[in-house]
Amino acid sequence: MKNKKVAILQSNYIPWKGYFDLIASVDEFIFYDEMQYTKNDWRNRNKIKTGNGVMWISIPAETKGCLSEGKKINEVKITDKKWFKKHWNAIVCNYAKAPHFKEYRLIFEELYQSLEPEELLCNINYKFITKINEILGINTKISHSTDYNLIDGKTERLVDLCKQAGATEYISGPAAKDYIDEKLFTDENIKLTWFDYSGYKEYNQLYPPFEHGVSILDLIFNTGSAAKDYMKEV
Repeated sequence: MKNKKVAILQSNYIPWKGYFDLIASVDEFIFYDEMQYTKNDWRNRNKIKTGNGVMWISIPAETKGCLSEGKKINEVKITDKKWFKKHWNAIVCNYAKAPHFKEYRLIFEELYQSLEPEELLCNINYKFITKINEILGINTKISHSTDYNLIDGKTERLVDLCKQAGATEYISGPAAKDYIDEKLFTDENIKLTWFDYSGYKEYNQLYPPFEHGVSILDLIFNTGSAAKDYMKEV
């Protein structure tokens, strides 16, 4: 049986470099947007560097019913159609002087403008992530949890998704240690590996002090094609 690594994770908005390293480390990455939407999380926001420190940029999302009705990530709609203009202006304002901003400006400007008709948060996240994969040369197969049959149970569902995808190894972020039942993977002869997000090298950011946990855009605009040198799996 051919070895196949799979990761399963919720979509995030312009994620940090670790998210893309996880994608690059596997053969198939499954967007897990059947999960309940969580407010004040990474689904609709991320951080950029500014002259006044780290700043959050957030996509205004409809949060009513998220807890009471268990609204899923792939059901969450955008509440302000002009969000993309505000975000792009913030990026230009804070990264125009970055060494490689001009190289990528048109790519991201056109991407932001193309998102105006999008109503669903998950579609916005998907388009950013796939475009950034392209820029970084990540060729991992991307799929969605809705492409598969979903069963009940936190770990049970993950194990079953892995089985349907033909996985021999499941790569998980370390935060999932709090709830994953490792025995269920062992019982199905699927290796469980915890991804290590430590040990990243620093690069020249526009505004010190250095911050690892910002959007991948910071790395791209500051290092250009050398971005891979500051990642682990790309």
